Amino acid sequence: MSKGEIIAGLLAPHPPHLVFGENPPQNEPRSKGGWEQLRWAYERARANVEEMKPDVLLVHSPHWVTQQGHHFLGVKNLSGKSVDPVFPNLFRYKFDLEVDVELAEACCDEASAMGLTSKMMRNPNFRVDYGTITTLHMIRPQWDIPVVGISANNSPYYLSTGEGLEEMDTLGKATRKAIEATGRRAVLLASNTLCHYHFSKEPIPPEDMSQEHPENYDGYLWDMRMIGLLREGKIKEVFRLLPQFIDEAFAEVKSGAFTWMFSAMDYPELPGELHGYGSVIGTGNAVMEWNLIKAGLAQAA
Repeated sequence: MSKGEIIAGLLAPHPPHLVFGENPPQNEPRSKGGWEQLRWAYERARANVEEMKPDVLLVHSPHWVTQQGHHFLGVKNLSGKSVDPVFPNLFRYKFDLEVDVELAEACCDEASAMGLTSKMMRNPNFRVDYGTITTLHMIRPQWDIPVVGISANNSPYYLSTGEGLEEMDTLGKATRKAIEATGRRAVLLASNTLCHYHFSKEPIPPEDMSQEHPENYDGYLWDMRMIGLLREGKIKEVFRLLPQFIDEAFAEVKSGAFTWMFSAMDYPELPGELHGYGSVIGTGNAVMEWNLIKAGLAQAA
């Protein structure tokens, strides 16, 4: 077996509104569109992922919350209906996905070996969270690539931000070791929004884009500052500022997926490709890509 490698990482936010705006057959509610700048950004990201030909997509979602340990999907085929508890009017999605259980088990074992509490999810009737489903749909709506779903332990919320993100750094290192050991060509998906200040009421209809804009100007400025650094490849500076960004912009990257992804990629000082930025109920969302093949840090298929 050849050594596996991470071929790309993507910041891939999960507002269910984006699925709603696409009107895929799996989602029951119908829309007249909306949030096009983000949906078109995902289209560009999809084309790049298609070209990479990965063996597996790994996604860390803040909406599969497990307070005791980091959990991994551990059932080969999962299907059912995923409903957003906040926006059931927008997202009632019939999912059917294949899990790369071998890789998931390797990730779980490596995490345990590094001192993290970790566990496999073996419930065949498990309902996959809407964050995982939204990110995977927006990146690969064909659902023809196996996945590994990882829970959010939320340690950055129950411990200090620094302690929690250190744990996510360890989880990233464990993920990289598991990918290398199992010979997979893997794409990592950090299912995180940036600034997470949001409106408490939605317009009627929800897809009325004349009502969509950042909820918080200071949070928007923070997003632009961090995206600018990411586009320049100043990753050390991004992580130096990350705790302040989290505190002042109520940034969802606090939940850990962003840190997990960069740790697994070994924090490359590599400019990210911004596919697009937009607000959803006032939150800041960026679709960004770090293509390690183009950077010469991974092999093409």
